[in-house]
Amino acid sequence: MTTTVSARIDDRETLDALTHTTGVTRPVLLTGGRVRTLDAMIGEWAEADVLLGGDRIVGVGPGLITAAGDDNAIVVECRGGTVLPALIDLAAPLGSRKNRFDTDAGSITPGKRADIVVLRPNTPADRFTADDIDIMILAGRVVFWRGEPVGEPPATTPADPSLTAGDHDYAGMWVDETGFLHQELLPNGRYDETRGGRPHAYQGRYWINGDRIDYLDDLGFWAFGEFRDGVLHHAGYVLHRR
Repeated sequence: MTTTVSARIDDRETLDALTHTTGVTRPVLLTGGRVRTLDAMIGEWAEADVLLGGDRIVGVGPGLITAAGDDNAIVVECRGGTVLPALIDLAAPLGSRKNRFDTDAGSITPGKRADIVVLRPNTPADRFTADDIDIMILAGRVVFWRGEPVGEPPATTPADPSLTAGDHDYAGMWVDETGFLHQELLPNGRYDETRGGRPHAYQGRYWINGDRIDYLDDLGFWAFGEFRDGVLHHAGYVLHRR
């Protein structure tokens, strides 16, 4: 019982250190976990460390813990868990990229952005769900800690499109340059497409956020478009307001 309480206190102190900045950025050391870098050159370890500096990965491998005191690092215990990139780049472990650094994420490679997840102990790294995530760090910032979100959850798209339907000036009929596609954006947050003279080819809901439009068709698929200089670009079509 004493060990459990002590561990919880240590965890709380660690989280406080991670989330309360004092103007001085301390390195963060994830230690003792199974590290799968998904970097074809670096590989993986059954037990190793990952060192973060700000929003970057600055080191990975066994033995980094020996300098934690020298660096005044915040040490995060990951023993029994698996450390993985939060964003997966399947080309990286295959070694199929000519330049390992041509993306800023996708592997635990020194110099890349610190986007990392730590799975709960005994979770298979090739078969897990969101419920198995113990810690998540995005761009060096802790957003998930010991299975719980940190801070306010991000805003989500409202279930009712009418809640945002009146917040834009894009309602009306949009027609592509060939006349094949007619897309009507209705004021109530729904759209209705005519294709090649076939009415109601696609119908569904839409949301607009700035210059972006997201569609959820009644058939169940999602799509998007962008408004640029008064023109709607959607799925390869260029549409003008009629």
